[in-house]
Amino acid sequence: MNAIVPLLTQTMTSLEIAELVEKRHSNVKRTIETLLSNGVIREPQIEFFDNINNLGFNVKNEMYVFEGEQGKRDSIIVVAQLCPEFTARLVDRWQELEAQVVKPVDPMQALSDPNILRGLLLGYSEKMVELEQKVEVMQPTIDAFDRIATADGSLCLTDAAKTLQQEPHKFNKWLNVNDWIYKRTGSKHWVGYQEKIKAGYLEHKVRDIQMPDGSSKITEQVRVTPKGLTRLSKLLGNKND
Repeated sequence: MNAIVPLLTQTMTSLEIAELVEKRHSNVKRTIETLLSNGVIREPQIEFFDNINNLGFNVKNEMYVFEGEQGKRDSIIVVAQLCPEFTARLVDRWQELEAQVVKPVDPMQALSDPNILRGLLLGYSEKMVELEQKVEVMQPTIDAFDRIATADGSLCLTDAAKTLQQEPHKFNKWLNVNDWIYKRTGSKHWVGYQEKIKAGYLEHKVRDIQMPDGSSKITEQVRVTPKGLTRLSKLLGNKND
């Protein structure tokens, strides 16, 4: 019978690093952010913790969470940059964490030892709670995407930009650079690429515009469909770049 290995991932926070190297947490975070801006390390996950400030108020502070092999590498780089003499101490701490994770558990021993069972169940329960919380946070966004994708009608480029919280001029430029729309030679109007039209992201609508002299002019307007709006929301990340 195969041994049971707890499905845990080693993690270390910037707060723990600050305690290990005996530095202020703000100094550790500043070093991390400098290495991030220089592209030396990958951006770790950010979590929040409660802390009592100098006025005695409970405030939430952020900390970086280094995880797995990438986190181990990056945290060692942080300490080497911040306080080289403590690098060995950090490596020792990672080895302690890894030993806790990879140590196999005999299945028969687990079934007969309440403490081992409790630890395994607690680990799995924490993961389930974490996943449920993430789903709960994401659900409104998922529901919004579903409503958009199944809605009727389409939006002009300006209205689509506003819906996606984008500046219209930059939005049109992004669509043009990324092969969504283009202008025919000598024309001032945007046209959708056939590939995006076939995919259901864009459509063309003919408009009858009344001119000041009473005559009418037929123009064609490219519009973003609900499916296209959903796709663009994912590509742009709802960021106003």
